[in-house]
Amino acid sequence: MSPSERREMIRKENTDLSLTRQCKLLKISRSSVYYTPVGFDQATIDLMHEIDRIFTKYPFFGSRQIAAYLPQSGFSAGRHRVRRLMGIMGLQAIYKGPNTSKKHPEHRIYPYLLRKLPITRPNQVWCSDITYIPVKNGFLYLVAIMDWATRKVLTWRISNTLDASFCVEALEEAISKYGKPEIMNTDQGSQYTGSGWITTLTEAKIKISMDGRGRYLDNIFIERLWRSLKQEAIYLHEITDGFQAKRISDNWIGFYNSERPHTALDKRAPDAAYFVQVEMRKAA
Repeated sequence: MSPSERREMIRKENTDLSLTRQCKLLKISRSSVYYTPVGFDQATIDLMHEIDRIFTKYPFFGSRQIAAYLPQSGFSAGRHRVRRLMGIMGLQAIYKGPNTSKKHPEHRIYPYLLRKLPITRPNQVWCSDITYIPVKNGFLYLVAIMDWATRKVLTWRISNTLDASFCVEALEEAISKYGKPEIMNTDQGSQYTGSGWITTLTEAKIKISMDGRGRYLDNIFIERLWRSLKQEAIYLHEITDGFQAKRISDNWIGFYNSERPHTALDKRAPDAAYFVQVEMRKAA
């Protein structure tokens, strides 16, 4: 059986076997599955990319405002179509909160633990979120794990599906490399309320915090990360496939971690802020 035939046997909707496990059983590379862009007809893809550009520039725009803005760049779509595509892309205006993935009606929702909590040290709080990456002939999704206090991107993954396994893999890698946080904060998307994610956190004895429904600002630092990534890297290239998307994201995140200064970090880059504080705590 050829690799292409084996790839066709993959069932992304399978709740019993993760994509990673299916790839192992079928003896195919995960990258050949994860890095193949999700495809629509070209007109829809172009429209989705333009919606993403507008939203990145004006994150307070809802579907009505984006639909009204589209003709300025030569596009036309009604509000309901814009809203449907924004749902696929995981975009929703600041005042309503992110909707990168739909809440699962049977999954437990955990309380938001960060309200009025001073966050002052590395590995006190981590956060995670998923964003849409435009690619020629389709799109991909990118998940990141970030240290809240230092803004350091600990790990990240690209996938062509919102299957929870790529989020769990990023989390497991972060714990393996950096130890565990006291608290993990996410939105209420099904990737973050499913058994794979929750079990990984509970077995590591990590407290679980979830944004209030419609509270975009509860995870504001990683939302700012997405905007910077897109404006400073993604939109500067015509990305043709998942491998190029991974390379561009890797280069920019490396720059962001090691060189990009932050006013809130006394003009240090996230790596410097993270590792200096970690070493100071070890020496104390």
